[in-house]
Amino acid sequence: MFTSQASSFQDSIDVEERDDFDSEEITGYSQKIQLNCYYTIYLYQGTRSEATGENVAWNQRRADSTTSQEDFSLTLIDSSLPLEAEPELRTYISRRLSKGALLGGMGNIATVELSIPEQAVGCYCCLLEQERSPEQPDADGNGYLPNLETEVRPYLSRWYEESVMHIYRVVQLVQSNISFLLHAALSHTHVEVINSDERTKADVSRFIKAASLQGLSQQDTTTASLCKAISEDTHSDLTVDCSTSPPTLTNTVSNRFCDDWTQAFLNAAERCNPFLLRQILENFKLKAIQDMNSLKRYVRQAEMSHYALFRSCQFLQGCGNGDVLLQNARVEHSDLPEACSIIAVLEEFLRDQAQAQAQA
Repeated sequence: MFTSQASSFQDSIDVEERDDFDSEEITGYSQKIQLNCYYTIYLYQGTRSEATGENVAWNQRRADSTTSQEDFSLTLIDSSLPLEAEPELRTYISRRLSKGALLGGMGNIATVELSIPEQAVGCYCCLLEQERSPEQPDADGNGYLPNLETEVRPYLSRWYEESVMHIYRVVQLVQSNISFLLHAALSHTHVEVINSDERTKADVSRFIKAASLQGLSQQDTTTASLCKAISEDTHSDLTVDCSTSPPTLTNTVSNRFCDDWTQAFLNAAERCNPFLLRQILENFKLKAIQDMNSLKRYVRQAEMSHYALFRSCQFLQGCGNGDVLLQNARVEHSDLPEACSIIAVLEEFLRDQAQAQAQA
């Protein structure tokens, strides 16, 4: 979880809506912002029947740090929160779990009120499954996390820096050229950063990974096939040359979909709101996924209906992301001849549209 001492968390989001900032106020806002990051680890036991006698005994010894419900218990293992704030967070998470609002492996972001100097906290919660069951947890709970000191605490302490701040730094670095990086991420285009330090290279690499849809395809081989197909064209690499300020980008490609999202990224960066940037990036990916699923549905329908084919053309023309969607669809449906025929017609339609706009 992460907070800003400059203002409440909600204010940091609301600042996006303000239009009355002058340059001095923005500079001052940027200088006084100070982020505090906290983490907390809980042991979640889904049902009483799952708990062994040793686990129950351990929970009883930590009764002051355990919240029990009818169908689960939540026990504190480690936290950097102030003592008075941790029980409040545990109550909040227990309430979310009781409502089924936290699903395994999926993160959830919300604003919570805790007894800390900041007025509100942006809290990222994720329910994880244990890789192995401990034979006998020790009194401190380290049996559940044997690498707590050496790996878990250091990782959680730098989570905000590595998972959120790199997005802010990349947007600040490339500014309005962020659309080219977004398009590269969606289209699996390789991005090379030259004449820069290692942190900048790592930031751009993490940004591309965070913005891409890799790992979300229904077929495991789709992404690998698409990356291989694109990598065969050496001219497709996007190069970011940091020897100039701002950096010079070559072999740039974008589309209306990515261009339309650019201003949202710039606004959040201008208002010094890294958390909002992460939210925007996730919304960007969600919209791309929704459009991709819509195209798949239209392609299936178009195999049996000429009207559905017409609707597919309208959809691609309106979404502004037709090149990327068809690129992914072509690889994913490579073993389906009828679908490939439909996709070829749609690609020809987009080419004709592009030529007509160029001649207009």
